[in-house]
Amino acid sequence: MNTITNSGPTERFATELSEVHPNFRASARSLMRFLALRDSGSYASDECAAGVDIAAHRAAILGKSPRGRDACIMVTLPAEAGTNPTLVEEMLKAGMNVARINCAHDDADTWHDMITNVRQAATKSATECRIFMDLAGPKLHTGELAPGPRVIHIRPKRDPLGRIIAPRRVRLIPDDAVQRGSKSAVLSVPAECIDYAQVGDEFRLKDTRGKKRVLHVADKDDRGLVLESWKGAYIATGTKLRLVRQETGEKLAYRVGELPSVELPLLLRVGDKLVLDAENIPGAPAREDADGNVVEAAHIACQQPEVFEFLSPGDPVSLNDGKICGVIREVSADKVLVEITEAKPTGSRLRGHRGINFPKSDIRLPGLTANDRSNLPFVAAHADAVNLSFVRKPSDVALLQAELEHYPDSRLGTVIKIETMKAYGNLPQLMLAAMRKYPAAIMIARGDLAVECGWERLAELQEDILSFCRAAGLPVIWATQVLEHEARKGLPSRAEITDAAASQRADCVMLNKGPHILAAIRMLDSILRRMQSRQSKLLCAQQSGKM
Repeated sequence: MNTITNSGPTERFATELSEVHPNFRASARSLMRFLALRDSGSYASDECAAGVDIAAHRAAILGKSPRGRDACIMVTLPAEAGTNPTLVEEMLKAGMNVARINCAHDDADTWHDMITNVRQAATKSATECRIFMDLAGPKLHTGELAPGPRVIHIRPKRDPLGRIIAPRRVRLIPDDAVQRGSKSAVLSVPAECIDYAQVGDEFRLKDTRGKKRVLHVADKDDRGLVLESWKGAYIATGTKLRLVRQETGEKLAYRVGELPSVELPLLLRVGDKLVLDAENIPGAPAREDADGNVVEAAHIACQQPEVFEFLSPGDPVSLNDGKICGVIREVSADKVLVEITEAKPTGSRLRGHRGINFPKSDIRLPGLTANDRSNLPFVAAHADAVNLSFVRKPSDVALLQAELEHYPDSRLGTVIKIETMKAYGNLPQLMLAAMRKYPAAIMIARGDLAVECGWERLAELQEDILSFCRAAGLPVIWATQVLEHEARKGLPSRAEITDAAASQRADCVMLNKGPHILAAIRMLDSILRRMQSRQSKLLCAQQSGKM
């Protein structure tokens, strides 16, 4: 048997090894053995982690696993989790045991309500549920788009042949009421209008095109009126509504209240030009002359313009999670000119607050933004662990750890999200940096990582990251787009089922929020349990010599 020395990695990372937390020393040694095997060209397996208490590391940051399932289920909480305690109780009952709050959304009051509901639900059900909070990090986003018209389009349901088969429902609410989620289109009107109208009455109007339309009152409840329309209509702020009362024949006039602006996304085709503005000005589509020639390219702000100094002509650009791709043609202090190279044949839409990636550019932004620092006091006071986004180098991790020294009473775990090629290239260093504090974990953030590395390489990279973490006994979280169709639409794809089954090798699997999140949690719980049971049977068979 050949003797493999690990002096290479051990010497290379001598400083980092000396700073590792005592609880992670065995893990760090295992990581060095793994690297030595890889350096020598030998097969590096998970056996490097012999002697590492992987279960203890997992429990320290993720909490106790439920009976029959080692992998935890992390779920991104929707804002509704702050106002609906029953939803949170059902999420825990379905199998959630780590709740994730993304600090890029909502606010401290909403986060506090979410956490309160999680803690109370966990106490009520006698279960444990950890709270993880995401710091957004230097994630690049597009800015706002110029507001569109304040109008709503009413469209009745049609069959594949274009024939109307059901009316469109419209809800009228008092103009002083709080709007809540509804499948119906919502219009606000004076409270008097709601009081006077009864089932069977009609509302007559001329829409923005001058088309005459009639909406029938189908129902009245404590929230307002439900109207039905059998014809399409464009209704704007201030549209005149004439209530015709069937019982008395009385006609009363009212006006539609303020409607939200319709966001008009930029439609980008291959060959189009797009300007990324340093100035935070509303984005707008391309401007054309009378002959249809583009005289001004479409433009939208980049919310982190300090990145411009790291860009060069020829660098690739990815927008909206890789749905639109381009190449930089010009760079200046105040704008970047991009030529679109990949989009749908009919054009792809770009909205505000969508992700921007420069996968080949050497971006050197600090790992913590000013917004991250302002959120840290809340995170340190309320969360069990903090997720650091868009990490690129060990100094990003050190920056977070230094900030956490200001909160000595906090025992926050840290999760390092691997979502850039720079982070993947620095993976051993990032793991050792994370091991300076206990507990810690690694997240495979597959969404942005796929955009950066290319979809065809994602499987390879996630397997590599999983192997590194398994070898060191460092807990790993499998994240992004797990059962996404199930969570959003209530029907998973075949590929999603296979992906969810493969995720059982991780210590925790993350689901994103969606209308069908409860069904997604139950499905993932079932898949993880079945896969674990199957693997246990295979292992027992191997150990008994039956295979």
